[in-house]
Amino acid sequence: MTRTYDLIVLGAGPVGENVADYASKRGLSAVAVEVELVGGECSYWACIPSKAILRPGLVLDAARRVEGAKAAVTGRLDAEAVLRRRDSFVHDWDDSSHVHWMSDAGIDLLRGRARITGRRTVTVTPEVGEPIELTARFAVAVCTGSAAMLPDVPGLAEAEPWTSRNSTEVKTVPASLAILGGGVVAAEMATAFLALGSRVTVVARGGLLGRMEPFAGELVAEQLERSGATLRLGVRPTAARRTADGVSLELDDGSAVTAEELLVATGRRPRTDDLGLATVGLEDGDWLNVDDTMLVRADTNDGDPWLYAVGDVNHRALLTHQGKYQARAAGEAIAARAQGRALDDGRWGLHVASADSGAVPQVTFSDPEVASVGLTEKAARDAGLDVRVVDYDIAAVAGASLLSDEYTGRARLVIDPARDVLLGATFVGQDVAELLHSATVALVGEVPLRRLWHAVPSFPTTSEVWLRLLETYGRPDA
Repeated sequence: MTRTYDLIVLGAGPVGENVADYASKRGLSAVAVEVELVGGECSYWACIPSKAILRPGLVLDAARRVEGAKAAVTGRLDAEAVLRRRDSFVHDWDDSSHVHWMSDAGIDLLRGRARITGRRTVTVTPEVGEPIELTARFAVAVCTGSAAMLPDVPGLAEAEPWTSRNSTEVKTVPASLAILGGGVVAAEMATAFLALGSRVTVVARGGLLGRMEPFAGELVAEQLERSGATLRLGVRPTAARRTADGVSLELDDGSAVTAEELLVATGRRPRTDDLGLATVGLEDGDWLNVDDTMLVRADTNDGDPWLYAVGDVNHRALLTHQGKYQARAAGEAIAARAQGRALDDGRWGLHVASADSGAVPQVTFSDPEVASVGLTEKAARDAGLDVRVVDYDIAAVAGASLLSDEYTGRARLVIDPARDVLLGATFVGQDVAELLHSATVALVGEVPLRRLWHAVPSFPTTSEVWLRLLETYGRPDA
């Protein structure tokens, strides 16, 4: 059986859905192939369930930090209720709503394992039935995402550790949890499982949140320790094994950590294994290098733009919102090329993803939250840029002190004084996630700081930190 479409999308997560949707809105026929749940990692094992698990603990801690409210907080989280609430957000891992959306959008869906078999050709092997051959008139888009990566530690794979998926689909809370890694997943899951009642130990070869401004990881580490976590930083695992007591992790300082469960959060790998990339001159298992329209940079596309890679799989920015941004650009570009239209109509520039490198916003939903966009001070200086850095204690802002009697936080702007624009911003503190989009707009729009003086923040809100940062930087005519 052979079916022909204008566009074949491999992977029906949020990225694949958006590529297909934007191309379909421009008149192309599209089919998406998915071997797991339609809606993908973010909907069922990452963004949504993790934040559903985190939120109750963050709310409880926020109440405990306000005099008059903390007296009403007399108990611990109801872990079973937290997990039931999580289940409601993932619809008990039922993807019917996503399937209905695709149908309403006019996008066909095939369930099965996809493999590229040649230029514009894909074979789909369903769980039941004969393989289905697909042919694309114009394009194939690889949107298969990424998966957790296990480091090469003797015995680790055999110890059957958790990955991020296990931590977000957990049915019962372990009495103790060791977390290997110091990134976003490690910080968030340490925060979540402490609130759920686990004894948490974090093992990381460096500090926490090492790719962010140093004070971000320091403030998160301080709060984790105040909440009862044990941090083993600056050490590496040398061996792991599962015992009757759980999982034991031996460390290079001669000590060991044992916990009921071990969560490994040390990075991601592309889901391109056995995808058939070798049939078109690429390497299975590799990240795919793309241009700003998400067209794969390879000989396979020379003079014939047909293969695209969108989202995590291209390793540009492993974040759902950035993958969806890329997907919108890719869908528009695929349709424009198929229809012989110019890629940029001069008004919107929707066919290229120009803001998924130096202007990437990200929130770590730890306690305290970390919200950042653009370059850190180190990244800017490493790039040879002459920058000024402005810091401010968010707790000194009236809106923040009203929010919490124990507010701890810090804000930083990385500024290009020659151009009078932002290059980066980082906010650490309770509920700072909602400060981030204003920074993103200022950075992407290259709004001169002299104009930001006229964007007056409401009082008393935490957003007043913008005024205080500008005052610290200095008047534009000084």
